Amino acid sequence: MKNTALILALFICALTTAEAAPKPIKALLITGGCCHDYAGQKEILTKGISARTAVEWTIVHQGGTSTASKIPFYEKADWAKGFDVVVHNECFSDAKEVEWVERVLKPHREGVPAVVIHCAMHCYRSGTDKWFEFCGVTSRNHGAHYGYTVENLAKDDKIMARFGDTWNTPKGELYNIEKVWPGTTVLAQAKRKEDNKPQAVIWKHEYHGVRVFGTTIGHYNETMAQPQYLDYATRGLLWAAGKLGDAEIKVPNPEAFDLKQLTPPKK
Repeated sequence: MKNTALILALFICALTTAEAAPKPIKALLITGGCCHDYAGQKEILTKGISARTAVEWTIVHQGGTSTASKIPFYEKADWAKGFDVVVHNECFSDAKEVEWVERVLKPHREGVPAVVIHCAMHCYRSGTDKWFEFCGVTSRNHGAHYGYTVENLAKDDKIMARFGDTWNTPKGELYNIEKVWPGTTVLAQAKRKEDNKPQAVIWKHEYHGVRVFGTTIGHYNETMAQPQYLDYATRGLLWAAGKLGDAEIKVPNPEAFDLKQLTPPKK
């Protein structure tokens, strides 16, 4: 009888634990292209976010270092099938055929949420605004490289909670924002040194009823590895996937997970 009671107690405990544990988000990271340490960044992003929430990652790193690559993964008609969210951290500005851009956008128009990071904003320049509309902002260039202050504009928003008024990036490449599209809420900004004009650096966007979270921060590994960066990237991914709640976010153990040892910074 005692053994039966013990087994029953263990069974109930296992069920309770299984119910309490969040179901992992199935996330697809697409990366590759010009001008960034994507080999290092895919490690920083996936391991940094997974230290904060439950994510089952699939990583597609294709295209070499060319800006014109049309990666094989996108050739599949159902390339985003089975994923809860797609993270675009790629730099293919010269893959500009309209049909190709439509192929990349199709799953998102059909309901797959997205996260767009840094050079993703400068991709797929087809001569139309289709990609910019998806991202939520229009940006075609950036200024000089320097660290800058990020100003939190939405401290009451769940994505931006607990960050305070400001924080500083150690290094940066501030993108110039020409347009903020309808349906976009700017969550944080930074001011250009040359004219003090604010530029959106973090935002959330509704694209044809689909959630898209975006940030132009992330050129340098040192900046991407900041706790603030990985914290808001995690919250943005959870928001895009419709899973943002305090129960899904945990504080990483610095002894078990040290990003400084993960990959050497790129200059």
